Amino acid sequence: MPGRRTFASTSARQADITLTVDGKEVTVPQGSALIQACEAAGSTVPRFCYHDRLAIAGNCRMCLVEVERSPKPVASCAMPAMPGAKVWTNSPLVHEAREGVMEFLLANHPLDCPICDQGGECDLQDQSMRYGADRTRFHEITGKRAVEDKDLGPLVKTSMNRCIQCTRCVRFANEVAGVEELGTTGRGNDMQIGMYVEKTMNSELSGNVVDLCPVGALTSKPYAFHARPWELKHTDSVDVMDAVGSNIRVDSRGVSVMRVQPRPNDDVNEEWISDKTRYAYDGLRFQRLTVPLIKQGDRFVSASWEDALAAIAEGLRVSGAQGDEIQAVAGHLADTESMVALKDLINRLGSDNLTLDSVGGHAAPVHAVDVRSNYLFNATLPGVEQADCILLVGTNPRHEAAVLNSRIRKSWMHTTLEVGLIGERVDTTYGYDYLGADAKAVADFVAGKSEFAKKFKSAKKPLIIVGSAVTEHADGAAVYNALAKYVEQNKSQLVTPEWNGFAVLQRVASRPAAYEMGFVPSRKASQTKPKFIYLLNADEADPKSIPRDAFVVYQGHHGDLGAQLADVCLPGAAYTEKGMTWVNTEGRAQMGRAAVPPPGASREDWKIIRALSELVDAPLPYDDVLSLRDRMWEISPTLVRYDTLESTSIEAALAGLKTLAAGTANAKVSGAPFVKPISNFYQTDPISRASVTMAHCTRAFVKGENYGFSELSSKPEAAYA
Repeated sequence: MPGRRTFASTSARQADITLTVDGKEVTVPQGSALIQACEAAGSTVPRFCYHDRLAIAGNCRMCLVEVERSPKPVASCAMPAMPGAKVWTNSPLVHEAREGVMEFLLANHPLDCPICDQGGECDLQDQSMRYGADRTRFHEITGKRAVEDKDLGPLVKTSMNRCIQCTRCVRFANEVAGVEELGTTGRGNDMQIGMYVEKTMNSELSGNVVDLCPVGALTSKPYAFHARPWELKHTDSVDVMDAVGSNIRVDSRGVSVMRVQPRPNDDVNEEWISDKTRYAYDGLRFQRLTVPLIKQGDRFVSASWEDALAAIAEGLRVSGAQGDEIQAVAGHLADTESMVALKDLINRLGSDNLTLDSVGGHAAPVHAVDVRSNYLFNATLPGVEQADCILLVGTNPRHEAAVLNSRIRKSWMHTTLEVGLIGERVDTTYGYDYLGADAKAVADFVAGKSEFAKKFKSAKKPLIIVGSAVTEHADGAAVYNALAKYVEQNKSQLVTPEWNGFAVLQRVASRPAAYEMGFVPSRKASQTKPKFIYLLNADEADPKSIPRDAFVVYQGHHGDLGAQLADVCLPGAAYTEKGMTWVNTEGRAQMGRAAVPPPGASREDWKIIRALSELVDAPLPYDDVLSLRDRMWEISPTLVRYDTLESTSIEAALAGLKTLAAGTANAKVSGAPFVKPISNFYQTDPISRASVTMAHCTRAFVKGENYGFSELSSKPEAAYA
């Protein structure tokens, strides 16, 4: 295997060393930077360029500290901690040195604080209060340094006069996002940051540079001039734009969501979020369902809740639906509580016809749902970084789980990780061996016919990542059969007490919980023609699968594709308007919290279903959310064990693989190629489809319009034309 792709600056020897910081002894791992030792001792060291998730640059010199027997202050971010060293972080020498650094930083910095969106949460503001002077000695006749602003696209606003060349954005783009075009040009006073060839910053993680920028050089373009940080209420919640379950903070003012920012969680998203997570919130204001609607003729008429629920009860009676002729469809953004309530209601009405709004969702998935390890990401999200060989089957992590993709890139950059891909060719931001695009490529891999297959078999911690789209593919059963047998045959490497190298990457927020509670149809139910259909946030349902004479109810928060098919529409609450449970692709249950109230007459989804149950003579036995969560505990305790991850035992995982292999034994192969399930990353659900910002991203990055830098566009256009 090839050597490392980057230089390693830390010692391989994991010993501890002891040093003294401000008179206090502290022990840190060998190879730690001096700034990390200072933090461990409880001493605050100011910094601009240093970030613990990025490579060390040593640009800003703000982190200077005094070290015994050193002739001058040293940059603590670039100096390794040495055993027995004595360090002072707040001596007169250090304070004077930092004042000098701050004077240089402010010499060319514009006084934009009153109009800068970074105001109130700016590192430069905070540190200049302590180390800045009240006047300047800079009297250059030609004036302060001025730099032309760069156009990085519809998401990141630039004001390059404020840039202090910390290069955090450059390092993030190169190391995490995989956008290697962002860099520095010039030197000294003429240094600039930008794209050498003018173009947009095309990355699903580009918005994270806004959080990283310690000044106001890079700010959020959609958020510009909308609010000040001290005006906002902060609510910790969970993202639902994919199945990673990124931890987020929803900032709101009054009844409006003003912005979404990441919360650090090393077990899930580190401290990054995707651009769709960060910027799609404006879709919460458009195309909302705010009152119940009843279709009369070819148009919808607003109604009261009583009339709408009565119309549904009457529609159920008139349709004559009995047993499995009553169908429930759960969509991408259905929360766990509402799916449990709907499942209980449908079961009480005598039906097992529980389906999902994906391709093939009308039938039970080929991987079944009896054993959790057959449909979850067993390696865990941080565990990806331990793998030394990864096979991607029918998935594009860059679009299906952008934060997970950044972990794979990080491992690929800093280790000897090898990656293989079976499926449609895509730009993953890291190199890979392309093995083919169909089930035959899987069979060839299992047979060990490629060089990569031989490397995979000799790997210490191999990992197979199967995309959720494989389940929906015509050859899904054959692929799962081949992989299940392969994992069984190589269980000494793939399924051990320390490692489970078979992982299914779900791409939809509701799927793991749906599988966990058994929200799938029985074989008999899947073959029954429905007469009454209940769409719960189901906006991807195939219109051809809905009989013309069926009575259709849509419950959701947007007037999207599902609402167009309905006879009655019930307005539900979006993820920022309710405190509900979400289960990510690992099987980790997390609690989302309400940041703002639902608009108009919208209600929480489970409450709507509970009210309807009374009118259809099938009352549900819970009147509050705590009782509902007791019911969730009865179904599966993991649904309410929040922020913990329960791994499947080796015995259960191997038994699940045997069952999977047996259940798909007679699968036929059509030879159809795998196709990436997401063609437009920026518009995958009702919220992002209603977002103006995501529409601009689609024009700029998918269609190549607006900015004139794409090969697809011959006429430059304004950003918001």
